[in-house]
Amino acid sequence: MQKKTTEGKHIYKIKGMDCASCASLLEIDLEEAGIESKCSYTNEVLEVEETSDFDKIKRIVKKSGYDII
Repeated sequence: MQKKTTEGKHIYKIKGMDCASCASLLEIDLEEAGIESKCSYTNEVLEVEETSDFDKIKRIVKKSGYDII
């Protein structure tokens, strides 16, 4: 699992997204849990605030049908 930090953000590689709608739905799932994010299908990355709870993010990503690699 790769995790990079840039300008107060964590960036994670996401596996399993099939289209741009997948990225949008993942953003919505995270937003409902109070986590502000940006997800890119084409780059296969998820960007969140560095203060976000990683375990919570991981659970939501997994529940949504994707994996953090």
